[in-house]
Amino acid sequence: MTNLPEFKNPIVEQRADPWIYKHTDGYYYFTASVPEYDRLDVRRAQTIQGLADAPAVTVWRKPDQGPLSNLIWAPELHYINEKWYIYFAAADVPEPVNGTFNHRMYVIETDASNPLEGQWVEKGQVVTAWESFALDATTFQHQGKLYYVWAQRDYDIPGNSNLYISEMENPWTLKGTYTMLTKPELDWEVIGFLVNEGPAVLKRNGKIFITYSASATDENYCMGLLTADENSDLLDASSWHKSPQPVFTSAAENGQYGPGHNSFTRTEDDQHDVLVYHGRNYTEITGDPLYDPNRHTRAQVITWNEDGTPNFGKPVPDAGFVRS
Repeated sequence: MTNLPEFKNPIVEQRADPWIYKHTDGYYYFTASVPEYDRLDVRRAQTIQGLADAPAVTVWRKPDQGPLSNLIWAPELHYINEKWYIYFAAADVPEPVNGTFNHRMYVIETDASNPLEGQWVEKGQVVTAWESFALDATTFQHQGKLYYVWAQRDYDIPGNSNLYISEMENPWTLKGTYTMLTKPELDWEVIGFLVNEGPAVLKRNGKIFITYSASATDENYCMGLLTADENSDLLDASSWHKSPQPVFTSAAENGQYGPGHNSFTRTEDDQHDVLVYHGRNYTEITGDPLYDPNRHTRAQVITWNEDGTPNFGKPVPDAGFVRS
């Protein structure tokens, strides 16, 4: 096997829920949750590593009051039908309501070729079948259809959030039926909190893979995997297989803890898939892990098993890490 590309981690410090999108213009576009949870920043560079020093441009800032005035979380930048969209979650209050935060999902749009220079328009809330805590939306196109995958609480199911999929009428409107893909039920999904969140889509080898994150946002945070055949009915829950074990977990031997809320991109030469994720390099957290700013963006190349499934390996050490 040829030597795989390696990255100097962390790629960007203090950026959780990272999203890197490789566009046809030769740039990588990056957005993520900022520690202040008060704005949407986008930066771009011609290499993944170059994102570290790229200037961040604030394209949207939360208002002082109203439904989008608190806790701006987990933005994703998508290019759909020659327009840019940022999906994100926002709450009207900073504290939990009925046991979970009060987020809903929103989207903004620009038709600028360079999203860092665009005038962004709020397209409103992405409305689901019921009102409850909802976040971490992602989209993907497949066989001429646009799909939306997100995390939401169902008050009839124990836990904070389950994952759902729906087809979209347009980039800000769902249509038709929705399907629950997974709920937190396995022992590694329910540590600290019962959570399935942060879905990300990867299409390879005749399969559609959806990774997701589970458990509390400390060292127990980890990634799970759903798999469907590319020709199956993606809105049929039986089309999806849930891996019984997590596929990416803390690696104390490498000084990496709580890896998750990932996205996918490609190497500069387009020869390899890249896993982009956040994690910490320590476990002793003062106060609520949510407000610890040191979930840094990291990246590593994915390898592939003989059966065509992704092999994420272990979180690699940060640059300069020395095993004790």
